[in-house]
Amino acid sequence: MDEGFFENGEKMEQIEIKDFYLYYGKFCALENINLSIKEKRITSMIGPSGCGKSTLLRSINRINDTIEGVRTTGQIFVNGKNIYDPSYDIDSLRRNIGMVFQRPNPFPISIYKNVSFGLEVNRICSKKSVMNEIVEKSLRDVLLWDEIKDKLKKSALTLTLEQQQRLCIARVIAVKPQVILLDEPCSALDPVATRKIEELMLILKQNYTIVIVTHNMQQAARVSQDTAFMLLGKLIEFNKTSTIFTKPKKKETDDYVSGRFG
Repeated sequence: MDEGFFENGEKMEQIEIKDFYLYYGKFCALENINLSIKEKRITSMIGPSGCGKSTLLRSINRINDTIEGVRTTGQIFVNGKNIYDPSYDIDSLRRNIGMVFQRPNPFPISIYKNVSFGLEVNRICSKKSVMNEIVEKSLRDVLLWDEIKDKLKKSALTLTLEQQQRLCIARVIAVKPQVILLDEPCSALDPVATRKIEELMLILKQNYTIVIVTHNMQQAARVSQDTAFMLLGKLIEFNKTSTIFTKPKKKETDDYVSGRFG
């Protein structure tokens, strides 16, 4: 049996969210979330603004921990280990679960230094020749190498927004994570650039588990295999994307995907 698969050919759950609640002070932003995300698939989170999509996404690598007054109960398992266990290494978690945000956020340094940043900070690599190889491979993996291979010393801020977003993804994958979280990665991009990022996601899912938050239901339908619909901090429905968009089981889901609200 191939690693990462059950005997019936189904991929294994890489992320298991169990009875998870998140509070901002007294406000319950996430309520009793139970969700299984399988490896090397694209899972979309959809729902109206303020429904908890991004909050849940940021819970998977504990970025919410940096917000004052945040409190959680429940568990999130990654590869069978509870990331909310007090003994869990947060630095290791964030290397293993990379995140890309709504607007491209390259550092105001060279293109090369952007990609090598995580390698240097985490002391993953010190040998220049090896670092060069990793930088090149990471840029090739996001289909950016041929466009900028002669500009590696130039500021990353000279790139187009779409190139900057691909660079941010390259910066994430340089440290070899298993999971990539994408929080509205195309919201600042035009339709042509959006299509390029979507095509890139479909390539990357061969090697990474991808979770994407998107307001664009067409995008969810195009790129994801599984979709979670959220409303008012609750997970209303989770199923294969084709089922969510054609035969949802919950009325709230049907109303949302059909455009009757949201």
